[in-house]
Amino acid sequence: MSRPRDDTPRAPDDAAPDDAAKAGPGPASEFALLLRTTATPDAATTKAGLRPALRLALAYWKSEEKWSALLLGLLVIGLDLGSVYVSVAISYWNKDFFDALAGYKSQLFLGLMLQLAWIYGVSMTANVSKTWFQQLLEIRWRGWLTKQFLGRWLAGNRFHRIETNRAADNPDQRIAEDLRDMVRQTILLSLGFISTVCELAQFSIIMWTMSGSITLLLAGAGITIPGYMFWVAMVYSVGASFFMEKVGRRMVAINYEQQRREADFRYAMVRVRDHSAQIAISRGAGVEEAVLRGFFGGIRENWRLIMRYTKRLNIVELAHIDIGAYLPYLIIAPRYFARVLTLGDMQQLVRVFQRLRVGFSWFIYQYASLATLRSVYRRLAEFETVLAKAGAPGGITLTRSGASALRTKDLALALPGGALLTRIGTLTFAPGSRWLVRGISGAGKSTFLKTLAGLWPHGAGAVDLPDGSLMFLPQEPYLPLGTLKAALCYPSAPDSIPDKPCAAALAGCDLAAFAARLHTDEPWEKSLSPGEKQRLAFARVLLHRPDFLFLDEATSALDPATEALLFKTLLHELPRAAIVSVAHRESLAAYHDNILEITPAKN
Repeated sequence: MSRPRDDTPRAPDDAAPDDAAKAGPGPASEFALLLRTTATPDAATTKAGLRPALRLALAYWKSEEKWSALLLGLLVIGLDLGSVYVSVAISYWNKDFFDALAGYKSQLFLGLMLQLAWIYGVSMTANVSKTWFQQLLEIRWRGWLTKQFLGRWLAGNRFHRIETNRAADNPDQRIAEDLRDMVRQTILLSLGFISTVCELAQFSIIMWTMSGSITLLLAGAGITIPGYMFWVAMVYSVGASFFMEKVGRRMVAINYEQQRREADFRYAMVRVRDHSAQIAISRGAGVEEAVLRGFFGGIRENWRLIMRYTKRLNIVELAHIDIGAYLPYLIIAPRYFARVLTLGDMQQLVRVFQRLRVGFSWFIYQYASLATLRSVYRRLAEFETVLAKAGAPGGITLTRSGASALRTKDLALALPGGALLTRIGTLTFAPGSRWLVRGISGAGKSTFLKTLAGLWPHGAGAVDLPDGSLMFLPQEPYLPLGTLKAALCYPSAPDSIPDKPCAAALAGCDLAAFAARLHTDEPWEKSLSPGEKQRLAFARVLLHRPDFLFLDEATSALDPATEALLFKTLLHELPRAAIVSVAHRESLAAYHDNILEITPAKN
C-alpha cells in the first residue's frame, strides 16, 4: 500500500502529511497437509474475535509493569502530538507567507523564515525523542509478552503436547514474529489514530471558521450549509473508506494464510538442514527439492490472491488521492475569483482540506496494515486457546505423594482419539529395583515412559510420583547449542558443575578422549556419532545421579561390550536408583530383576 500523497502546491519547505522434543512428520507429509489446506480462505473466517484481541492488547497495560508502561505510553503520545502542533502552525505560516508574497511585504520575509526554522526545530526534537521512547516501549512490551508466552508454552511440557498433537502450526513463529508484529503495529497504528483524531479536531475548527457557508437551491428553496468544505471532506473520505472495506475485506484471511505458508516453507528448509546427513546418505536431495518447491508453490498460489486484492485496494486508494488533491480547488475557486478570499486564505484552506481528507481517510491509508494486524491477533488468539487446551488435565492423573516408590494404579494408555492402546495396571517401582520393559513394536512401551514423564495424558488411571528425582534417557539424546560441557551438564547450567566430575563422568562412559574439549563450542549434535551421543547421555546420569532412571532404547546404537560397560557402571555408581529400561535386546535381561511385558489391547 502506498503512502498517502498530497499533491497540493505549497512552499518548497512545506511538510507533507504524516500520513521440538521430537520432530513431527517429515517434509513430504507436511506438504501433503499443506495441499489439503484451502487456498482461498472463506471470508467468514476473517473475523477475529474482538474480545481475545483486546485481552491480548491490554494484558501488558494491566500487568505489574502497568505504571511504568502508562508513563512511557503517555510520553510517547505527548511527543507524537507535537506533530499536530507543527501541522497547525505550518497552516497559519502558509497563510501569512503567501499573503506577504502577494502583498510584496519584504519586511515580513525574514521573520517568517525564522518562525519556520523554530517550528521545524520543535518538530525535529519531538520526532527524534518520540522515536527513541517508542522503541523503548516496544521492546519492553514485546519482552513482557514473550516472557508470558514462553512460560506458558514451556510449562508442563505443553510444547511437546502441541507438537505431538499438531495442535498449532509453527509456535516459534507466533512467539518470535507475531508478537513482534503485534506490538510494533499496535503502537504505530494507535499513535497514528490518536494524532489523526487530534489533527481532525484542530483542522475541523479552522475549516469550519474559514470556509463559510454555501446556499443550495432545492425544490425552489434555499438551503444554507455552514462550514460546507468540512462536510465535503468528511463525506468524500468516509464514503471512500466504506468502499475500501467492501473491496478488501478478504485481505485478513489471505494475509493469515500467507503467514502460515511462509512459516511452513521455512520449517521445511530447517528440517533439511537438521537432517542433512540422513538425506545425503539416502541420496534424497532430489525428493527434498521437489517437496520444497511444492511448499513454495503454495506460497506463490496465495501470493496471487494478495496481488489481486492489493491491485483493487491500490486502484481505490490512488483514485481517492488523485481526485482529492484537486477537489478543494474546484470548491474554493468561485470564492477566490469573487475576491472573498486572499491567496493566503486559499492556500490555508487547501492545506486544511487535505489534512482533513487524510485524517478522515486514515482507515484507507492503513487498511493493509490493519488487515495484517488483524491476522496477527487472530494467530495469537488461536495460540492462546491451544496453550489453554494443552494445559488442561488429561485422563491420567499424576500426583506427587511424597512416597519413596513410584506407583501406577489401574493405568491404561490410549491413543489421542480415545482408542485403547494397552493396559499397564497397578505396579510399584521401588528404589533399587531393576525393570526391563518388553513388547512388540507399537505396543506402547515408549508411550508408557512418556506417561510417567507427564508427556502423555491420554488414557485412564493414576501415577503417584515419588519424592526423589527422575531422569529419562531417550533413544536419541538432545544436545543443546554451546560447549561440550553444556551438553554434558544439561539440563543443569554448565557452570554449576566443576570440570573434574565432568571429566570423571566422561571417562566412566568410555569418552575420556573428550575431556580436553569440555569448553569447545561447536555443533555437537552433528559432530558426535549416535553411539557417542548415547554414551554422553549415560555420563549425564553419572553427574546428576537420579533416584529413578528411565531408559528408552538408550543403548540401541552401542555394541554389546560398550552396553555391558555402561550398565555395570550404572549398577555400581547408582545402587539405590530404580532403573526402568525399554529394550528389545535379550542381553539386557542380565542387568534387570523384573520384566514388564506390554501387550497391545484387544479391540
